Amino acid sequence: MKSELLAPAGNLEKLSYAYSYGADAAYIGIKAFSLRARAENFHDEEFEIIRRIKGDRKLYAALNIYFHPSDIRSLEENLDYLGEYPLDAFIVSDLGAARLLQRRFPDTPLHLSTQANCINGEAVKVYRDLGFRRIILGRETSLADIEEIRRAVPEIELEAFVHGAMCLAYSGRCFLSAYMAGRSANEGNCSHSCRWDYRVLEESKRPGEYYPVETGEGFTTILSSKDLCMIDHLKELKDSGINSFKIEGRMKSIYYTAVVTRAYRKALDSLEGEADPDFSAYREELFNVSHREYSTGFYFSKTDIEEPTRTSYQRRYMFLGSLGKQHPEHPGTWELNVKNQILAEDRIEFLGPDTAFLADTAFVLLDKDLLPVAKADHGSYYYIRTAVPVSEAYILRKAIS
Repeated sequence: MKSELLAPAGNLEKLSYAYSYGADAAYIGIKAFSLRARAENFHDEEFEIIRRIKGDRKLYAALNIYFHPSDIRSLEENLDYLGEYPLDAFIVSDLGAARLLQRRFPDTPLHLSTQANCINGEAVKVYRDLGFRRIILGRETSLADIEEIRRAVPEIELEAFVHGAMCLAYSGRCFLSAYMAGRSANEGNCSHSCRWDYRVLEESKRPGEYYPVETGEGFTTILSSKDLCMIDHLKELKDSGINSFKIEGRMKSIYYTAVVTRAYRKALDSLEGEADPDFSAYREELFNVSHREYSTGFYFSKTDIEEPTRTSYQRRYMFLGSLGKQHPEHPGTWELNVKNQILAEDRIEFLGPDTAFLADTAFVLLDKDLLPVAKADHGSYYYIRTAVPVSEAYILRKAIS
């Protein structure tokens, strides 16, 4: 079976970029029913646009909050609306929600969310018997655990995270956000309190024992997990029995979505003999998106991930924007979607699905009337005349000095 690359999509633009940069499938949130409530998610009449973007790729909907009675009633009231989306599976953790979806959409597969903490073969068998076709394993699962689960339940599809943020709590069951910010992580509204900068010095039961402040500026990151990066170990995951390789990050930028999806696309194609075995240029780009210190999570040993990261976000480049359509009368001139200010004297780089990056110092910024301008700001309409070969949906960035 060919491995599936599954990418996050927090809105329509990210969905388009996930597919354009190599995802076989994407997962979205449906407003009010997703654990990424602060991602823009999908609502209203967007399903028609999604159908056009999707083509023959797969699309999964995350409805993975824990449902209170009012949430269940709301789900029941919105089942017909959900049926308008071109969905290939529902991602759920709540069995009540699963039952409603199963009754209304008997031909649409159920995927068990990682929030359900499924990490052993006997649990997998229970969910299989309840009608689930795929298990998204808990992040705490090791390679040895996966191999054992695969032997115990060879017919089930297994999905695992390969890249992105890791949660301080067990499979995301965290109460820090609710306590400190009044926002429940288990209802899709996590404030990421574990990522904040703390000035913890002394614990009451251990007077005189101080936590070292190792990151400078008067704070430490004792609660902040390292990020997961398994790009060098996809073969081990595939051999252990994983069918779908999942990237975390519905709340991340299109720059992050594009670069990370592209890197894992190249790695998987190389692994399966469908592309150049040397994907090092794309692998290196994983260090050019905003990230924390990388680790291999729980797959090989708990030691690495249980030690908190000693650094805050690492970021080498600023995301500037993306290219729209080429001007019909001026080849080499493109619509410019500006996310951060671009100056005419900047050294910018373009990234594409099959282009690691191209540097351009001879570009020209143009206003809507195609007149040269000294800068382009977010919120206004611009074109850009490039000096390097680019295409629609290319990403723009510049190095952070």
